[in-house]
Amino acid sequence: MTIATHERYAQMLDAARRGGYAYPAINVTSTQTLNAALQGFAEAESDGIIQISVGGAAYLSGQSVKDRVVGSLALASFAHEVAAHYPNITVALHTDHCAKQYLDEWVRPLLRHEIDEVAHGQEPTFQSHMWDGSTVPLDENLDIAEELLEQSVKAHTILEIEIGAVGGEEDGHSAEIDEKLYSTPADGVKVAQRLGLGERGLYMAAFTFGNVHGAYKPGIVQLRPGLLGDIQHEVAAAVREGRVSSVPTAFANSATARAGASFGAGANAGADTDAADAVAAEKPFALVFHGGSGSRPEEIAQAVSHGVVKMNVDTDTQYAFTRAVAGHMFEHYAGVLKIDGEVGEKRFYDPRSWGREAESSMAARIVEACQQLGSAGKALK
Repeated sequence: MTIATHERYAQMLDAARRGGYAYPAINVTSTQTLNAALQGFAEAESDGIIQISVGGAAYLSGQSVKDRVVGSLALASFAHEVAAHYPNITVALHTDHCAKQYLDEWVRPLLRHEIDEVAHGQEPTFQSHMWDGSTVPLDENLDIAEELLEQSVKAHTILEIEIGAVGGEEDGHSAEIDEKLYSTPADGVKVAQRLGLGERGLYMAAFTFGNVHGAYKPGIVQLRPGLLGDIQHEVAAAVREGRVSSVPTAFANSATARAGASFGAGANAGADTDAADAVAAEKPFALVFHGGSGSRPEEIAQAVSHGVVKMNVDTDTQYAFTRAVAGHMFEHYAGVLKIDGEVGEKRFYDPRSWGREAESSMAARIVEACQQLGSAGKALK
């Protein structure tokens, strides 16, 4: 098991929610950064999530093609081949931050492709997709989420939604740092009422609590991770009071029931899913943390304690990769460049020489993320 099946992915998310840890979701833009992600997860003995953004998907197809579907499928094919050589970890493939204007040219075509795969008895190419409705009103956001959730069920994928706006800039999209960065418990209840809590399809929710994309110094952004606990508590209370008709259940139970599959076999399967159901009752949402770069360790830990199972990691791994390249170029300046008519040194400008350093540097940062989020050493057996 390396690339997760639908049921295995559900089991991963349940294990994180029940165990109080989260998976780093690593953005990649090339086969090199993908290899670095796999190396990092393997070194940390952690399962994880590998994802591509709207800009990364276009970049992956080549600057002369710029086709997001082509880039996504090409990377996924490479991932399936290479990841098979990392048998002790499980990774899920995910598309990240698809805004409304990109749905028809990116996520919807991928879902149609995956629905066809499932119809022919295959596993879907990707295991989850994100719908980024942060720039549209909540009702419209949930209208689109309902439609995508229905398609996700057919595709055997998990949906990720965003409620509220993430500040800063990513792939050309930006949002101000203001009160829009904070979701409310009432938003959580509305989401549960519209999308259910697993019985209509599996989804993760990225409620915002002051998150900002990109690099920033502590103090510029005011994170309120306790807000995630308020949202979870309010929705759990709404379930008990009948304001939300859904009963939160473990992802694995929901996935198995929908697929009609035999899943979780073994002596402890019943106990594991019962425990996961109990945790889901108190933490109805499997939460996602966006814009975590620069966050204090205690803020990350508090967010995870409230049910965050996935934390996006991009800015820090970008820097780790590029910093190693820059270090190589400065250290071997005379060898990389053909100065004053000299010939340089091929061993220093060979892309493999600096590429290996970059991959190892990025992998080390991923190990650090796994340790910080608590997934290190917890790869499912």
